[in-house]
Amino acid sequence: MKKPDTYNPFKRTAEGKFPSLSENAPLRYLSFSFLYFAQGLPEGLLRFGIPAWLAMNGKSAVEIGAFVAIGILPWSFKILAAPLMDRFTFLAMGRRRPWILFGQLGLAISFLSMAFIADPLNNMFMLKLFSFFVGLFAVFQDIAVDGLAIDILPEEQQARANGLMWGSKTIGISASVAIGISIINAYSFFHAIVFFSLFVFLILLFPLFFRERAGEKRLPWTKGKVSEVAASIQVQSFKELFTSLARVFILPVSLIMGVAAFSFSIGRGLIDAMLPVFTVQELGWTDGDYSQTFSLIQLVSGILGMFVAGAFIDFFGKVRMMSIYLILLILLVVSAFFLRDYWDNQYIFIGFIGLLYTLIVFTTIAVFASAMQLCWKRISATQFTLYMAISNLGLASGAALLGPLKSFMAWEYVVLAFAVFAGFMLIVIQFLHFDKHTKRVDVLEINQIKLDELSENSNR
Repeated sequence: MKKPDTYNPFKRTAEGKFPSLSENAPLRYLSFSFLYFAQGLPEGLLRFGIPAWLAMNGKSAVEIGAFVAIGILPWSFKILAAPLMDRFTFLAMGRRRPWILFGQLGLAISFLSMAFIADPLNNMFMLKLFSFFVGLFAVFQDIAVDGLAIDILPEEQQARANGLMWGSKTIGISASVAIGISIINAYSFFHAIVFFSLFVFLILLFPLFFRERAGEKRLPWTKGKVSEVAASIQVQSFKELFTSLARVFILPVSLIMGVAAFSFSIGRGLIDAMLPVFTVQELGWTDGDYSQTFSLIQLVSGILGMFVAGAFIDFFGKVRMMSIYLILLILLVVSAFFLRDYWDNQYIFIGFIGLLYTLIVFTTIAVFASAMQLCWKRISATQFTLYMAISNLGLASGAALLGPLKSFMAWEYVVLAFAVFAGFMLIVIQFLHFDKHTKRVDVLEINQIKLDELSENSNR
């Protein structure tokens, strides 16, 4: 009996061609991991490394918060791009792969372009502008990768894949922060951006080389044909797409997931924007101290996320694990608030950040896996993107809150605000019931198939 998956992802098939992603689980995991790693490289520099560098050079919390918020903002526009990607594609090359190539190439070019900003410390406008474009192309790459994951991953592989994907992204963030700040301080901003841009270009080889499904074209001018599987789930009109989205998103579990993701992301965005400013300007760390510490924490949490978080979700369930992570986060933040007199002790504060980000990574993986399970494959990119757009709007909102909150409260209360948002999410997710949602989506699919058949008969 022929096995659908082989442990050698590069083994040729009997026809002499390399296997497609749909045929090979290790290859899927490897490709998704590298594509998410590619997202982490610019994100690490733009959200953490460069803000720490800006703080070290005297930029205010308001300026740094605005820079971080502008870079995150395009992720809130995902819902505008996703319907285009569900509706249009060059199907002979795959349902998602053409968009992955477009996004990855744009990400690499826009990221490299940042290196040529003259005097970036005194040119915040251009720095924010290119940060916006990096985020914009990352949006296209991210939507397409997520859509492909939902399309071809069996449900039992989604938690593991999300652990690998998010863990890889976290490792990319860690590497870019640690190495990026070192290169900036030793050489220049230009050298750091060029160095990491090369890796983003190299990762373009994965979507360029491997097909989604057997028999598809690798490039427009090569041999291949449209996959019947891809064609069967391709929406044919915007009317069908948005009608389907409305039907699935008004289901109770869909709405609950959106509210939960938004609440958690506000708290996370606030913490992400706060820590570089607080550690450098209040605790007296250098940008190098912060970047090295943060990158190590991201590296450890990323590895744990890759190999532990998905396994926990598979064994204990999504809602239970999210609840445990949120309770631990709330307890951690409240404890840190009462121990604020010890924040000057570097070891205590590093321990706090380490536990905080490990739990945030684990919670994020659980949120992504939950959102994937709720998606209707027919409109997977748009529906999943809606969840992520809601989440990223929360991140941008949280980052933008830093300046206003700091203007009338002390740092310890800014930290404590995270517990409020996490607590609200903890309450909301208790109403998530995946089995009921899956049955309702199955009914929607059956009804849509009947509508498609009626439409075909009427056109004959």
